[in-house]
Amino acid sequence: MESSLEELLEAVASGALSPAAAKNRINAGQTAALKAALDDKSTIALGFARLDKDRKARQGCAEVVFCQGKSDDHLLSIYKALAAAEGEVLGTRASEAQYALIKEALPEIIYDPHCGILKLERQGKKHRGRVAVCTAGTADIRVAEECAQTAEFFGSHVERFYDVGVSGLHRLLSHIEEIRKATCVVAIAGMEGALGTVIGGLVASPVICVPTSVGYGASFHGLSALLTMLNSCANGVCTVNIDNGYGAGYLAHQINRQSKLY
Repeated sequence: MESSLEELLEAVASGALSPAAAKNRINAGQTAALKAALDDKSTIALGFARLDKDRKARQGCAEVVFCQGKSDDHLLSIYKALAAAEGEVLGTRASEAQYALIKEALPEIIYDPHCGILKLERQGKKHRGRVAVCTAGTADIRVAEECAQTAEFFGSHVERFYDVGVSGLHRLLSHIEEIRKATCVVAIAGMEGALGTVIGGLVASPVICVPTSVGYGASFHGLSALLTMLNSCANGVCTVNIDNGYGAGYLAHQINRQSKLY
């Protein structure tokens, strides 16, 4: 695919092919790839699961495994198949028992018990661009690490700014110049969830808000923070689901890789 694209670009540069004709050829190739995917030619069929081996080519990132709720046999088969196809695997919401299970088959697997990330990762990976991951409090770090490690797995450089919540605004302001350098900022907060709005009013880059289930009774397990973030008056702010560090990390990486820094 890369060599074909290179040939097209050379043909355009030499004048042998018009830009419009090159665009048509690229579109035709993408359509053919999509048809192949719909025909299941890009699927690893395991009976109980259909793994999408062409997702990285289509979307830029390979398929990720949601470990929670999967049986041991299913999870083990999925990890083996993706490791063979991709050379690396990212899993979220994994348990200690699942880690022990996968480690027997894939000894190089890495597990973070705090955030539940279970990954097999290529060595020497380059991390580019700049994503800032901020938390209101220490209790939000579990979700923040799911976010940060997801973005890092896909190739983004992540800088962490933890415990910079609005109850001590000076803590955030002492780091704001560094945070402003990021191509995307993730604001992770429980309680009333005000951190996203405050950061949104201070930076020029997109802000992804992640409400967490941290808080007392009236926080309703993160619903209070979710509603605050959804109703933010700051511009350039979007919100993912409660405790969805993975979703925020994936989106932050997608934004980051469109930037000039990446």
